[in-house]
Amino acid sequence: MNKGNQALATFAGGCFWCMVKPFDEQPGIYHVVSGYTGGTKENPTYEEVCGEVTGHYEAVQITFDPGVFPYEEIVKLYWQQIDPTDPGGQFYDRGPSYQTAIFYHDEQQRQLAEESKRKLEESGLFSKPIATKILPAKTFYPAEIYHQGYYKKNPERYQAYHKGSGREAFIRQHWGENK
Repeated sequence: MNKGNQALATFAGGCFWCMVKPFDEQPGIYHVVSGYTGGTKENPTYEEVCGEVTGHYEAVQITFDPGVFPYEEIVKLYWQQIDPTDPGGQFYDRGPSYQTAIFYHDEQQRQLAEESKRKLEESGLFSKPIATKILPAKTFYPAEIYHQGYYKKNPERYQAYHKGSGREAFIRQHWGENK
């Protein structure tokens, strides 16, 4: 989707609470919405998705201005928020709903995502293969309101989870302090 100066990017990166803040703080980002995608049930609930009965991933959908923050840069920032080598989930969160995936909205996004994955594999940064899937975008269902902007509403709990899950240390180890 690209309407003038707006486009969509959709990513699954484990717990969606941890995937909002890194994108929300960037120029050219209009909205970051936590939600569910990739499954078969219409309007799934958090409990259903976590119960692994819908086939959905926890994900974020980002509305952005590609002239200010190009898709290639959004994908680069995405890689820096996850362990792309873990096929079983992310950090403390295990199971299919917490697996990583890039959901492309058009052929150009697919090509850019595939290219970035190839470059990451060739970089030697990780000793294990990159497990993140690249899939066509499906219907995105916004999560319940209490999940939206969680890092702003519950900063102490968010920070404790971000650190306690191992995500913060992993990001620091692989990407440095500023990610």
